[in-house]
Amino acid sequence: MFEIEITDGSVEVVETADSYVLEGPLTTFFVGDGRSGKLSAFSTRVASFRTERIVSVRRVDAPQLRVLPGLGEALQAAGQ
Repeated sequence: MFEIEITDGSVEVVETADSYVLEGPLTTFFVGDGRSGKLSAFSTRVASFRTERIVSVRRVDAPQLRVLPGLGEALQAAGQ
């Protein structure tokens, strides 16, 4: 997943992309071909932005679910 900060202050999130490349005036985000996870002829474009409008690109790991200790017992006690 990537967060792209745009010159107008907005932030775009591209959740499915695992790589990006400069293509002329555009920065294009891709999903890998599934075999190597790297950019190849079989990768799929998922988003493009004008490079001149991009302030920063940041790779963000998907949030991990965390189970809180005692949560299962608390839900059972509450009848969930």
